[in-house]
Amino acid sequence: MTLPKLTNKIGVIVDSFQVGVKEGLLKAKQVGADGVQMYAVHGELDPANLSTAARKEWKSYIEGLGLDISALVGDLGGHGFQDPAENRAKIDKSKRIMELGMELGTNIITTHIGIVPSDRNSRVYETMHMACEELARYANGMNAYFAIETGPETSAHLKSFLDGLGTKGVAVNFDPANMVMVTGDDPVQGVHTLKEYIVHTHAKDGVKLGHIDPRDVYGYYGYEAELDHEKIAEMAESGSAFREVPLGEGGVDWTAYLRALQEIGYNGYLTIEREVGTNPEGDIGKAVQFLKGFRA
Repeated sequence: MTLPKLTNKIGVIVDSFQVGVKEGLLKAKQVGADGVQMYAVHGELDPANLSTAARKEWKSYIEGLGLDISALVGDLGGHGFQDPAENRAKIDKSKRIMELGMELGTNIITTHIGIVPSDRNSRVYETMHMACEELARYANGMNAYFAIETGPETSAHLKSFLDGLGTKGVAVNFDPANMVMVTGDDPVQGVHTLKEYIVHTHAKDGVKLGHIDPRDVYGYYGYEAELDHEKIAEMAESGSAFREVPLGEGGVDWTAYLRALQEIGYNGYLTIEREVGTNPEGDIGKAVQFLKGFRA
C-alpha cells in the first residue's frame, strides 16, 4: 500500500510540554511544528484574566515565532454539559473562549461535552442537546467551530447527535487514539462517518488492553466519575484497560487513517497531544518527525 502524501500542517499542544505557555511555545518551534493549540480555561490564557492589550501581546508573540494557532482547548471538565445547574456558566465561559480564539487568530475551540446518552429521550440527552444547540448557533454566527473531541461514544452515535443541532457550529475534533483505546471504534470508518463535521484533529496513539466503561474515563452525570484529565493521564500511563503510546507504536493505522482524511478532503491541522511519559519533549519531537515522514 502506497503511503499518503501528507500536506497537512503539524501542530503541538503547548501544555503537553509541561513547562508553561511561553516556554512551551518556544519548544513547539524548536521541534519543528507549524502551529500550536493552547488551553484557554484557566491560568495565563483564561479569557477572564486577559485584557485587550494582553490579547494583542499574545497574538503578536505567537506570530513573531512564526507559529499559527490551530485551535484553543476549551474543555471545562466535570460532567461536560450534562448538568443543567452548571450549564449556564459553562456555556457563557465557552462563548468567551470562542471570542478569545477569534481575537488570537483561530476559529476552532476543542472540548469534551460528556458522553452522549444512547437514549435520545433521556433528561441528560436533552440537557446536552440544548446546551450544544445554543453553542452551535453562537459559533455559527461568528464563523467559528466548537469542536467535540471523539472518544466517549462511537462515531455513528456522535454523528446522530450532531445532525440534530441544526448548524455545523458544533463540529468535531477527531482523536483517533481515544477511539482505539476506549470504545474500540475504527478511526478510518469514523473519519468517513464524521467527514462533514471534522475541523481539527489530534495526533495521538494508543492501545486497548481490555474492556472499560467509558463512564469510568470520561465521567457521567449521576455516575461517580467526572472528566478529569490528570486521572485520564494516569489511566493511559499505567492502567489495565488502555495505554497511550508514542505515535506510530499503537493501534492507529496511520497510513489508512491519513489516507481517509485525504479522501474526505480534510486539509486542517494534525495536532500532536502527549499526555503521558517522562520525556514529553522527546516524544513530541519524534511525533513531529513521524508525521513529516509522510511528506517525503
